[in-house]
Amino acid sequence: MELASLIASLPFSPVNWLVILLGITAAYVVFGIAGFGTALVAGPVLLYFLPLSTIIPLLVLLDFVAAFGNLLPSRRDVARPELLRLLPCMALGCTLGVVFLLSLRSDVLLLAMGIFVSVYALYSLAVRVRPASLSAAWAVPAGTVAGLFGALFGSGGFLYALYLNARLADKQQARATQSALISCSALVRLSLFLVAGVYADLQLLLLAACLLPPMALGLWCGRRLTLNMSRDAFVRLVTWLVLASGLGLIGRYLGGS
Repeated sequence: MELASLIASLPFSPVNWLVILLGITAAYVVFGIAGFGTALVAGPVLLYFLPLSTIIPLLVLLDFVAAFGNLLPSRRDVARPELLRLLPCMALGCTLGVVFLLSLRSDVLLLAMGIFVSVYALYSLAVRVRPASLSAAWAVPAGTVAGLFGALFGSGGFLYALYLNARLADKQQARATQSALISCSALVRLSLFLVAGVYADLQLLLLAACLLPPMALGLWCGRRLTLNMSRDAFVRLVTWLVLASGLGLIGRYLGGS
């Protein structure tokens, strides 16, 4: 009865719950397909019911569980050289992101990145002939900027996707390596929120627990959708999601959030 009363204390009507659960399920269908995109899908829905200061740590917690769950069955597919190449850059980017978040106006950076990502995705969709591979040196800007955007805006996974899909011919390797990176990135941000005392809020932890079943359902659906997909189709789908991420960043700038 105590647990039921705690759930009842959350400030949501049945209709609110339905919208939230559907939004989380849809977000993790996208995550199950591409390994990123939860903030893009779930953020606009959750903003109707929760402040941004609650949404970001909530999604970080769910993303960590989701990425770790994705990683467990595919850990043997992780491309360790790519992971080791990107991790230090990601850590540097996360550190810079925290510094910039505390000292700089991030809205202009948000707009610039949204425009860059959107233009790149449109170019990739329009041009069928692409380089066979990408130089490993691109790990430095890709990892650093992805870490920076993960810390600033909670959405840097699309850059890992662009880099890994250009480096790895096996889509399972790309997915597994991206899951490992997202897990590490989420762990860094989760640790910062723990130190700041954010997760001392019992209602936030309870809400996260309530959202685990729709998260798991979304992941399962997304995973099933990609099982029989060719690498070319997978890369093209990820590129469309990257375009949506870029447009979402521009939308967040124009919306002033």
